[in-house]
Amino acid sequence: MVELSVLASATSDNTTAINSLWLIVGAALVLIMTPGVAFFYGGMVKAKSVISMMMMSFGAMGLIGVLWVLYGYGLSFGKPLIPHFLGIPDWGLSNEMGKDGITPDLNSLAFAGFQATFAIITVALISGAIADRAKFGPWMIFAGIWATVVYFPVAYWVFNLSDGWAPAVLHANDFAGGTAVHINAGAAGLALALVLGKRVGFAKGMTKPHNVPLTLLGAALLWFGWFGFNSGSEAAVDGVAAIAWINTLAAPAAGILGWLIVEKFKDGKPTSIGAASGAVAGLVAITPACNILTPFWAIVLGILVGVVCAYAIDLKYKLGFDDSLDVVGIHLVGGLLGTLYIGFFGFTRVDGKFTSLLYGGSFVQLGAQAADAFGVMIYSFVLAYAIGWVIQKTIGFRITNEDEVAGVDTVVHGEEGYALAE
Repeated sequence: MVELSVLASATSDNTTAINSLWLIVGAALVLIMTPGVAFFYGGMVKAKSVISMMMMSFGAMGLIGVLWVLYGYGLSFGKPLIPHFLGIPDWGLSNEMGKDGITPDLNSLAFAGFQATFAIITVALISGAIADRAKFGPWMIFAGIWATVVYFPVAYWVFNLSDGWAPAVLHANDFAGGTAVHINAGAAGLALALVLGKRVGFAKGMTKPHNVPLTLLGAALLWFGWFGFNSGSEAAVDGVAAIAWINTLAAPAAGILGWLIVEKFKDGKPTSIGAASGAVAGLVAITPACNILTPFWAIVLGILVGVVCAYAIDLKYKLGFDDSLDVVGIHLVGGLLGTLYIGFFGFTRVDGKFTSLLYGGSFVQLGAQAADAFGVMIYSFVLAYAIGWVIQKTIGFRITNEDEVAGVDTVVHGEEGYALAE
């Protein structure tokens, strides 16, 4: 007769293997989101800066991928160096390779790979705020420094469930990165937009997307990959992963409708760029909340964020900052809305008691969500501004007005996105 302990061990091993497989698949899905960002952004810029725009995403894949393996994972998920805020570097993921260095731990390495893709896409998202006017070299310097001093620590205090400031102290809920990814990137994008200044001729309607199908392709890749982004964040194949998947369908679908309604009301015509933007806004907002909302409230959130972000993208013209591709209007605003929404409609519990307004009649969860959201926003904005300002004042971050008019692609990269035969 087979010992019960042996059966239990086999079952446990199989569960770990299945969960690890889901993390590996989820990591692949999330990684494809960064080329999705490149396509999404690339289609909306000028034809003569599409290569520059896409290269900032691909540059992030190269640089942040290396930094994550070298030391980023340890700073984000290692044993506490600064309790609640920062971990000990794990140089080259050596701790995950087993005591003898040749027996890697399946689950921990799968998780490390999954989280690497989050770091990569967060940096890539920032680039949309400075489209058409940034040098590639300074961008890469900014990306490396910002990831090290902002993203890696923020990932620790948001995603490190055992010791991170947000989950362990505040009891805030950010399931897949509303704060660590979207508010973080949106605040940094705003800071860089202020440092680099406005594009030549900045005004509403100054440019139109040069390749709408490219942007729609990017939106499709983003939505596809986002199922791994949200559902994979459960790190297990269970009911929470399933509800996260359903909500990742419902909220962006509703976001499309909300954005198109605003466009029809404001401009008389619903647009494909509006549909793509509404989907992304819905995805951004549901990211922190996908595990903690019923599908009904996910739909309500999607419609709400579609409407709010459709209006928010015009703030740059009223406030006078040039956020080229609406990183602030979609990612910062959408991330804030989704994070705070949990305090009203999330079925959150602390010590067995419901803490949201709807389920517990309490503002406790809203306070925790607000502290998490605004803490990350302020930290990211201040450091991103400082890093960008130093780069601009030393080696220069922005290209000259003459080079901007001539085209970033040929000036910076010596290539053309569309080299048509003469």
